[in-house]
Amino acid sequence: MISRDDIIGMSGLTEEEVDAIGEHEHCADIAAAMLGSYLLHREHGAERIRQMIRDDIRLALGRGDRGHARELFMALRHFLHAHPEAMR
Repeated sequence: MISRDDIIGMSGLTEEEVDAIGEHEHCADIAAAMLGSYLLHREHGAERIRQMIRDDIRLALGRGDRGHARELFMALRHFLHAHPEAMR
């Protein structure tokens, strides 16, 4: 049986990045991992993921949740390091 960790591992994203996508899209982590993997293989998909995480950071800051915003910022930093094409 394939586990949640296996699916996230196959997505090309970290658990935190998948969580951010799930938060943004209001979907379960498995669906978020599949969406993230799909986007990574599409033109401008990495840019879309970057924007999702940035949106989540703004929302967290807007509601005063600095701790969550910090976690998302670290996920964004890692994502941009692993996927520099997202900076285009």
